[in-house]
Amino acid sequence: MNIISPMAFVHPEAKLGDNNEIGPFCYIDADVVIGDNNKLYNSVTLHQGTRLGNGNEIFPGASISTKPQDLKYRGEASLCVVGDNNSIRENVTISRGTASKGKTVVGSNNLLMENMHVAHDCVLGNGLIIGNSTKLAGEVEIDDNAIISATVLCHQFCRIGGYVMIQGGCRFSLDIPPFIIAGKEPTRYCGINIVGLRRRGYSAEMIDIIHDTYRTIYACGIIKDGISEARKKYPDVKEVEYICSFIENSKRGVVR
Repeated sequence: MNIISPMAFVHPEAKLGDNNEIGPFCYIDADVVIGDNNKLYNSVTLHQGTRLGNGNEIFPGASISTKPQDLKYRGEASLCVVGDNNSIRENVTISRGTASKGKTVVGSNNLLMENMHVAHDCVLGNGLIIGNSTKLAGEVEIDDNAIISATVLCHQFCRIGGYVMIQGGCRFSLDIPPFIIAGKEPTRYCGINIVGLRRRGYSAEMIDIIHDTYRTIYACGIIKDGISEARKKYPDVKEVEYICSFIENSKRGVVR
C-alpha cells in the first residue's frame, strides 16, 4: 500500500507501484511511472516522462525529468529514466531527454548531492558519488564508480571514465579517462586513484599495471603510439584495454 500525503498531488494518469511514501507538497505529473519502495520527502516534483525504479530516496526540492534547458527542444516526448536505490538530495535537478537521444539515464546506487544538475540526454552509470553543486551539461556520459567532488563544471558531450576521482572546483571540456585522479587548473592527470581502487578490491599488482599503462601512454609524444605500446606490454588485460579504447574513442580528447 502506498502512503500519500493528502497535501500531495498525484495525477490520475500516473502509475505507482507498491509501498511508496509520498510526502506533502509533492507533485506527480501525468506520464510518470514509479516502481516500489520509493520515499519522496516533501516538495519533490516528478515531471512527465519520469521512469523511477525501486528503493529510491528523493529529498525536498528535487525536480526530476524537468523540461530540457536546450533551445533545440521542441516539446517532443522524451524520458528521464532513474534506476534503483539512488539517494537524490535536496534541490537536485535532472532534465529529461531531447530528440538527440530521447532520454536521460541515471543508473542505480548513486548519491547525487545537494543542488547538483544533470542536463538533457546525460547517461550516468552505477555507484557514482557526485558532490554538491556540480553541474553536468548536456549529453555527458559517466561510467560506473566515479567520484566527482563539489562544484565541478563539466562541458557538454564529455565522457568521464570509471573509478576516477575529480577534485573539487574543477572545470573541464575534455574527457577524463578511467582510474585516475583529475585536478588542478587547468584540469589534468594527477596520478592514479589508488585509494579508490584499493577500496574497490583492486590488487597492488593491478594498480601497478594501470599506473604503468598511463606512464607508457603519456610518455609518448603521440598518444596513438603510447596506446600501441601499452597493448603490447599488457595483452588481454581488460583494465588496460578499457583505458586504451576509452582514449581511442574519445571525441573531445583526454586530459593530459
